Amino acid sequence: MIKLFVGLGNPGAQYERTRHNAGFWFIDELASQWKANLTYDKAYHGLVARASQSGQTVWLLEPQTFMNLSGKAVGALARFFKIAPEEILVAHDELDISPGEAKCKLGGSHAGHNGLKDIAAALGTLNFWRLRIGIGHPGVKAEVLNWVLQTPKPEDRTSIDESIARSLKAVPAMLEGDMVKATQTIHTTKPPRPKPPRAVNPTATQSVPQD
Repeated sequence: MIKLFVGLGNPGAQYERTRHNAGFWFIDELASQWKANLTYDKAYHGLVARASQSGQTVWLLEPQTFMNLSGKAVGALARFFKIAPEEILVAHDELDISPGEAKCKLGGSHAGHNGLKDIAAALGTLNFWRLRIGIGHPGVKAEVLNWVLQTPKPEDRTSIDESIARSLKAVPAMLEGDMVKATQTIHTTKPPRPKPPRAVNPTATQSVPQD
């Protein structure tokens, strides 16, 4: 089961609405759902909440070290409470996924994401779960830094919030250790709305069969 839910982002009011803080948005919503109070704990270098769910103690964490040093917070809390890497879920922004989509996976490459890179270094492994929240790609590699530190367009933010809401529905399965079910829930999106039937013009001339 997942015992530690981590959201990645940068601290400070100037960053709270930026794409790079999508992981914080997930944890904020989860804390609200659980009525858990995130408070700063200097021992773990972040905003921390402890909750009782499914008869287990579960932790929420938003590192306040800035993205590049996220591992300092995650490593400290995981070591103290003896939480294994595979019992950790890290929610983060994902350039290679469109807004409105989210993916869940265990392990894999950090793909240049500095937050994931630092967590892997702190834990000594890449074998932790990731909730990849799609923010889309600017299309040009040189624009990536500006892109992640910008506020998304309103329609993109709405789509991102929808993917977060869908991901929250997978949390009960995560707490039960059923990561297959959790992954299926996260990866399932609403089917597109069917197009309305074409209107028939009642005045149109119809052919009449001849005898």
